Amino acid sequence: MDRITIFAPATVANVSCAFDVLGFPLEETGDRMNFVKTNQKGIQIKMLGNSNLPTEPEKNVAGVVALAMLEQTKVDFGVEIEIDKRIKPGSGIGSSAASAAGAAFGMNLLLENRFNTTELIKFAMLGEKLASGTAHADNVAPAITGGFALVRSYEPLDVVKINVPNELYVTILHPQIEVKTSDSRKILKKDLELKTAIKQWGNIAGLISALHTSDYELLSRSLEDVIIEPIRSVFIPLFYEVKKALAEAGTLGSGISGSGPSIFALSKGKETAEKAAKAMQMVYSQTQIDFDIHISKVASQGCRIIRNNNE
Repeated sequence: MDRITIFAPATVANVSCAFDVLGFPLEETGDRMNFVKTNQKGIQIKMLGNSNLPTEPEKNVAGVVALAMLEQTKVDFGVEIEIDKRIKPGSGIGSSAASAAGAAFGMNLLLENRFNTTELIKFAMLGEKLASGTAHADNVAPAITGGFALVRSYEPLDVVKINVPNELYVTILHPQIEVKTSDSRKILKKDLELKTAIKQWGNIAGLISALHTSDYELLSRSLEDVIIEPIRSVFIPLFYEVKKALAEAGTLGSGISGSGPSIFALSKGKETAEKAAKAMQMVYSQTQIDFDIHISKVASQGCRIIRNNNE
């Protein structure tokens, strides 16, 4: 395989209560990435469209992932990566993670699948470290595995894929403002009260149980973040007004997607997901902020092949 085009999905991380340990991909929203083997060794990055992201491999999240994979394999070829960036950086739906996970997935195909899933996630985390200063996996893991990805442990890395309840949809409001992950991490508290931590642990356990059993009522009760959301919500205009409107629309729950500014809502069924979109639109139409709204099933598959050189 000398040439391939892949889809790298947008992702929602944290899922309210599961900061840095849980995420899921969207079915249709994401980037397109082309990988071509070249005789010139090393990595070349080309950004398609109007993206102003760096093209130097050492400064590009996809580039650092690809360089690390070439370094470990010692192959006698290089790779040109073209990135059609359709997820706006700083949007809170895994822009850097899509590039990083897509790079790991695409490179592995050109390298004849030398690396397993855990190894691919580790490579992709190098891109997240460049983007945010922290090698977190809650976006890149689901972008690679599909479904809900639970990062049970970081040392050693242990990621568990959890299947998606059949009727689970997500609606995402993306205000056209940027919230940098590195900035949103700086404001987080280093310490918290034990009773707060206990409440969060209970919500995480309830959420995981609900996903396994497709218990939508338990899922709804568990979508509560008592640690991160109260702090990061200050970056998002009308955040609590949106949450109130989403609850009235019948969603299971809502919260901040990643570090924001996007807001996600989970729903049972497409009809409720569409009501959530209307509720988001009604609230944000009161502002002068441009916004996008996405409705998608929670994807059971992560990065996938769109086209290869055999087609």
